[in-house]
Amino acid sequence: MLWLAPLLGLVPATLIELPVMLAASWWASGWLAARFGIAGGAEALAMGSIGFALLMGAECALAAGLAGQTPAQWFASLGEPHAAIGLAGQGVFALLPWWRTR
Repeated sequence: MLWLAPLLGLVPATLIELPVMLAASWWASGWLAARFGIAGGAEALAMGSIGFALLMGAECALAAGLAGQTPAQWFASLGEPHAAIGLAGQGVFALLPWWRTR
């Protein structure tokens, strides 16, 4: 994003970044599920939910620390096209452990 967004714009850069991040998350979710013995659907959904909550907290903290946004401003910015695409990708990220254990 840091290099592509200035060259291509936010939406194209997000669309390029998203499959790379989801591929890495696919691999990591499989490794973590095996490492912690996550085999059931409920456990995998809990794992994804916790990961999603941590990811959203980190995004909010980075928005506050780097961009000076309040949590309300950050939440409101999720409606922008590039952020909505990213949020959809984060929803997929949350489901990856469940898909991996099926």
